[in-house]
Amino acid sequence: MEEKRTETEIRAAVEAILFAVGDSVETERMAEALELENQEMEDILKRMALRYEEEERGIRLTELEGAWQLCTKREHYEELIRVVKQPKKQILTEVLLETLSIVAYKQPVTRLEVEKIRGVKSDHAVNKLIEYGLIEEVGRMDAPGRPILFGTTEEFLRRFGVSSVGELPQATPEQLEGFKEAAEEEAGTTV
Repeated sequence: MEEKRTETEIRAAVEAILFAVGDSVETERMAEALELENQEMEDILKRMALRYEEEERGIRLTELEGAWQLCTKREHYEELIRVVKQPKKQILTEVLLETLSIVAYKQPVTRLEVEKIRGVKSDHAVNKLIEYGLIEEVGRMDAPGRPILFGTTEEFLRRFGVSSVGELPQATPEQLEGFKEAAEEEAGTTV
């Protein structure tokens, strides 16, 4: 008869899996690998994430839409850069942030839909966001020409510190009205 593992042993196995994979791993896959029920695995992962925060470690356990990953805490990014000697994170200009916001809130969305909302060509911005790993092709629209549909990536979730796009802030009606007025003013359509 096989002995039941302790939670300490399970946590060690989770760390080993996440460290070796280096990417996010779905809760179900870990539960299957560790021969646990999905809910039990989820509970252990949530306790682990809390523990990482409480113990002020240099890494954190992050949930990304039903998957988990070990990540470096943001406050240690500068030290990390000094060691790995990579350039700083890509700078997101206003154009890139505007385009990224449209994709995040409207996804899945085509390039043409982004351009309609922005009112200008968006090829460069979309390509840059793909290069930065913040958006990706998520399918094709069932329409003539089968245009590419774009959505956000796990990297987007990591960078903006959210577990899912559902956690993104929602604009209030007052803010929306302010945005509309600003856009009309910029376009020169106000009276």
